Amino acid sequence: MTMTKLAGAALLTVLLASTPARSQETYVIGISAALTGPAASTLAGAVAGVRLYVDQINQAGGINGHRITLNILDDQAAPSKAAVNAKKLLVGDKVSLLLNMSLSSTYAPMVVETKRAKVPMLFVGAVCPPDVYPPANDYLFCSTSYSVKNDGYAAVEFIKQRSGANAKVGIATMAIPVARLGADATEKYLAANKMKMTSKEVIPPATADYTPFATKLMQGKPDWVYSWSPWVTEIKTFVALRKLGWNGQYALQQQPQTEKEITKIKDDKLIVLGSNAMFSEGLPIQKKIEAAAKAAKSTYSADQMTDGWIGGMVIETALKAAGWPASPAKIRAAMANLKIDTQGLRGGPIVWTKENHFRTKQYYRAYRWNSAKKGLEIVMDWKEYDIK
Repeated sequence: MTMTKLAGAALLTVLLASTPARSQETYVIGISAALTGPAASTLAGAVAGVRLYVDQINQAGGINGHRITLNILDDQAAPSKAAVNAKKLLVGDKVSLLLNMSLSSTYAPMVVETKRAKVPMLFVGAVCPPDVYPPANDYLFCSTSYSVKNDGYAAVEFIKQRSGANAKVGIATMAIPVARLGADATEKYLAANKMKMTSKEVIPPATADYTPFATKLMQGKPDWVYSWSPWVTEIKTFVALRKLGWNGQYALQQQPQTEKEITKIKDDKLIVLGSNAMFSEGLPIQKKIEAAAKAAKSTYSADQMTDGWIGGMVIETALKAAGWPASPAKIRAAMANLKIDTQGLRGGPIVWTKENHFRTKQYYRAYRWNSAKKGLEIVMDWKEYDIK
């Protein structure tokens, strides 16, 4: 068994063991998540973040005098298992809110079940689906930092600002639907800015040797390469390019693993674009997460928990607004007009309206390793984009 599988299995055991029995006197929330399997390295840390946040709420007496029960099931990012989980949580456990913390392949079957049960679903750590953008689906909400529609736009603007409109850009992406959408959006933004795309390499998930794809990228002599994909594709493409001698600038989208990895790589031309503040900043809220992770002896480090912790903030804010007892309808109504204070973990609050269940504004920050300072530095501070 690999270390990733061991870590996922350990987290699953802890989560299930610590989940209290369902009570009519608690808010009951369900989670279907990729706790084990290949996707766990990206998503299980977020689950741990939600768990720790809810544990703190319960230890403080709950919300409106009532504790929160989290019923957590592993779907291994398999659509069939996610469908079974959704039915169990919605019909058997009668949860008032369902969280999807898995891959996009699980979305469709879970959305069908939530619509049938008329229960709101929140995407946490999982890429936000198109349905949460204006005009939003009444039952779907997303607090995850990634944005298929906007991340590439912010990246193209950043590259243009740094290197001008004549910069040549290559794109690397994984051959899965959501990553392709992100790459296609970036290509469209490059064209709109009259910038040249040298090539777009679509790399199969099971690829062992990235050299052929890196070679193709190099043939166009790009000044930049940008990757919006799962971490394995982002970083292995970069490593392969460097091994072949390419010395251009590489931009990738922030993932839960990113901060630790780039501090090991120590490459001044490796740029991280994202919507979550990195823990190198030492914000008070980040220290709080670190303390909670340490006290719980978590398998996952605090910097992997940001999206999950923010998911916990959403749950707390929504339940306070819904009051007690909180039916699915009351929670959904509260979520459709909600403002979540992210306390510096993002560039601003998450604001939802009836028409927009992604957020009204998205904020981006860029980091890189600075060899002279021997640490991470901000190369673009929070930049705000309206979401319409």
